[in-house]
Amino acid sequence: MDKCSFCGRTKKEANMLIAGLEGHICDHCIEQAHSIMNEELGSKKNVQFDTINLLKPTEIKNFLDQYVIGQDMAKKIIAVAVYNHYKRLMQKPDAEDIEIEKSNIILVGETGTGKTLLARTVAKMLHVPFTIVDATVLTEAGYVGEDIESLLTRLLQNADYDVKAAEKGIVFIDEIDKIARKGDNPSITRDVSGEGVQQGLLKLLEGSIVNVPPQGGRKHPEQKMIPVDTKNILFICGGAFEGIDKKIAQRLNTQIVGFGASKIREKVDKDNLLQYIAPQDLRSFGLIPEIIGRLPILTHLNPLDRAALRAILTEPKNALVKQYIKLFKMDNIDLTFGDGVLDYIVDKAIEFKLGARGLRSICETIMLDAMFEMPSIETNELEITIDYANRKLERINLKVLRAS
Repeated sequence: MDKCSFCGRTKKEANMLIAGLEGHICDHCIEQAHSIMNEELGSKKNVQFDTINLLKPTEIKNFLDQYVIGQDMAKKIIAVAVYNHYKRLMQKPDAEDIEIEKSNIILVGETGTGKTLLARTVAKMLHVPFTIVDATVLTEAGYVGEDIESLLTRLLQNADYDVKAAEKGIVFIDEIDKIARKGDNPSITRDVSGEGVQQGLLKLLEGSIVNVPPQGGRKHPEQKMIPVDTKNILFICGGAFEGIDKKIAQRLNTQIVGFGASKIREKVDKDNLLQYIAPQDLRSFGLIPEIIGRLPILTHLNPLDRAALRAILTEPKNALVKQYIKLFKMDNIDLTFGDGVLDYIVDKAIEFKLGARGLRSICETIMLDAMFEMPSIETNELEITIDYANRKLERINLKVLRAS
């Protein structure tokens, strides 16, 4: 009687029995062998995270310059912080027993100024696991929403469940301003998505061993937890902090008193108050002192001016214009932009006040019909003119966009 050469199942006991030269194998053994192969190959994939590509601070900034336009001060601060953090991981124990503390970063800037792009580009350069987490979905344990440990679940997934690689990774927590304390007055109800989340983040930011559910929290209560040490994970937090400029202005006005007050007041750039941001402004906005202390490196991102927006369209390695040209090139179509079209797109982005993301939205609106029709038409060139761009933008209600 035919039976599996591995497990001994007969043809009746197995769903399928595949014959070989001198034996048979059943479907159960094939599945088991497949899972073993995946585990083995998965462990080999993680070799890419074994060596960190750490550059000097000036080289890190030069690398960031290829992808992010402007924001020189933010780039310098990030370059030094990242260099010191990974240098700390590589230090060998010495007789002095001096322990270098972790340097988590908080980026403050308007939407579309490049906070997420800076963090993603740094991770790309270092070849370390990287994940972006939205703080707005986090809640205290036991409430509807995601547990704080889900940050590390995603990092583990991006590291192919290699714990050692994940423990050297970078976590970017976006919208950190949305978990600000709702008010200074104590409330009867718990602030489960505000101060409660901040309290939960403390142990992750400072460094502790956290039991992480590999498939996410409450949906799989029977799963085996994976212990992850967060001591060497670099946390970068970003947020728009809408309205914090009023807190900064209030602080500056209270400080500027005395005989030289009028001269100091003249030097204050009222159009970009974010450059004067200090930890006490974050506290008055609603972040608790403990979390501010665990994010020692504070930097701001300047609003993008006209020149920066124009450069974003054409200069970075993955510039928008280069992306569209490549997309059309794949259909053997040469795409060109007429005189003044790019300036027209920038003017509209400034008008809508959407930053760099506004450029993408406007370009998509202009290019939609062409991307839909051109692959089916036998032509090998396309020029976008101002008249063409203007006609395509007329389809959206500009008054509604301006109002928002």
